[in-house]
Amino acid sequence: MINIYGTRYHFHPFFIFIIFTSILAGNVGELLTLFSIVFIHEMGHVVAAKFFGWDVKSVQLLPFGGVAEVETHRNTSAKEEIIVAIAGPFQNFWMIGIVFFLQKIEIVDPIWSSYFIEANLMIALFNLLPILPLDGGKIVQAMLSFKLSFHRSLKYCGWHSFIMSLLLIGYACMHMISSGVHLNLMMIGIFLLYTNWYYLRNSPFYFIKFLMRREFTFSLRKTKPSIKPITAQPSSSLSEIVKSFKRDQLHVIYVINDFGKIQAMIPEEQIIKTYLSNPNSKNRK
Repeated sequence: MINIYGTRYHFHPFFIFIIFTSILAGNVGELLTLFSIVFIHEMGHVVAAKFFGWDVKSVQLLPFGGVAEVETHRNTSAKEEIIVAIAGPFQNFWMIGIVFFLQKIEIVDPIWSSYFIEANLMIALFNLLPILPLDGGKIVQAMLSFKLSFHRSLKYCGWHSFIMSLLLIGYACMHMISSGVHLNLMMIGIFLLYTNWYYLRNSPFYFIKFLMRREFTFSLRKTKPSIKPITAQPSSSLSEIVKSFKRDQLHVIYVINDFGKIQAMIPEEQIIKTYLSNPNSKNRK
């Protein structure tokens, strides 16, 4: 385990497996190159996250990137999420550009430089797949939150990522009879499948955390969030109302009666406090 400026870096068991197999195969040079690429990729995420004030506790390194544990007392904005996610693959592309230039002027070994470019490209493109917790999945979820409610984007991306993980495992086993299973890809697919099963299982907790942090989050913003009114019927449940809340917008709830007249105007803070006091309540507004 390595500790750099308060962030712990450690290897996932899958990466440890890759390390041992690479050493046994005598591919130490390729192993060190892969580790350097993954580490710089993750450092891009960490630096961007800390720039926005996120507290990155630890990073678990995998052969294709890493998973960061972020401790924050506020909800991150969709814009911040997109920038932090892009910061990882960005490192791969500038590394490709530099080594490609050095390769052209024949300063570096052509075999090593070709492997370096291919590995960077593979890691960057793989991480941009629209599967959580990969960078592409985080970008898609953040972009969806501009149009959809936070609850819907949470559920949609969770199920989409779960299904994509199954397809990845299926692809790894596609040529099982003729050429065998693509073991590394299948292990990555299993890791992603488990991660997204866990994500879906805990999505109610993530949603409650989102609601609890809203008031504090908006109080820290330098610019006031846009206010989006939400209309509800007197028979609408609290659950229906809070599930329509968007990530970066503040809401005022207008209760409209059967005659189309405003019966009540309720700030979201009141709705959230009532809902959190008993999220399973059948209370109506």
